Amino acid sequence: MPDRLAARTMLSYRHAFHAGNHADVVKHCLLVAMLRYLNRKDKPWWYVDSHAGAGIYDLDADYARKNAEFEAGIGRLWARNDLPEMLADYVGLVRDLNPDGRLRLYPGSPWLASRIMRPGDQLRLFELHSTDAQLLRRTFAENRGVRVEAVDGFIGLKSVLPPQPRRGLVLIDPSYEVKDDYRRVPAAMNEGLERFATGTYAVWYPMLQRPEPAQMVERLKRLPVKSWLHVGLAVQAPAADGFGMHGSGLFVVNPPWQLAERMQTIMPWLTEALGRDAGAHHLVEHRDD
Repeated sequence: MPDRLAARTMLSYRHAFHAGNHADVVKHCLLVAMLRYLNRKDKPWWYVDSHAGAGIYDLDADYARKNAEFEAGIGRLWARNDLPEMLADYVGLVRDLNPDGRLRLYPGSPWLASRIMRPGDQLRLFELHSTDAQLLRRTFAENRGVRVEAVDGFIGLKSVLPPQPRRGLVLIDPSYEVKDDYRRVPAAMNEGLERFATGTYAVWYPMLQRPEPAQMVERLKRLPVKSWLHVGLAVQAPAADGFGMHGSGLFVVNPPWQLAERMQTIMPWLTEALGRDAGAHHLVEHRDD
């Protein structure tokens, strides 16, 4: 019974409810910066996404409008003309998807990666939800460099690592609606590093008033790697009833050169821009052995 419940939960989760929220801003800003770094060399790279979602989200649809989380995320950056360079790059890509100037569509990680990829680069996208997988296939139907598979991303990672060019970025981004995800993420990281030790890996996680996220991050810090970067943004104080996500974080293994220094500048700016109350704060930790 627990396995069946977990499977139903994974298949019911839709990121469309949360598209463009504060967590997406942090995750996608970092994602764009890391892919730009890979583009500094001519050698091809692969982008691998374990939980790719639908690719593009309609912010006018009922899913997104239910809680309108994007209004406190990308919505707060949309009309600003004082964005730091790293944020301006990310927001510029979102504007490319909305050429009339009205924020109506929000890109998921795969779409952002597809805008940065060059001829020869490849995207490998995994999405278990059949509807979202179908939407992904439709979005990238004419892009031969993109392959979509409707399978569990934790399992799918094993089939594509190491990538053929031995250069790449792996995003592990489950919903964590199933508690077992907090165990599966470190396990997937260990297996991935055994296959592709030099790759860059980014793990997204929610900040919640429960022990599992912090425990998972501590496990990630003990991975046998020389360098990592841990970035977090809490947009508000935790709720008094202990319910809900008050922030999110990204743990990056083998981060690009100088990314930690850049985040030391970006995160205070984002905390001020996206913070909702006096409990808003950020963190930037890194190790370079």
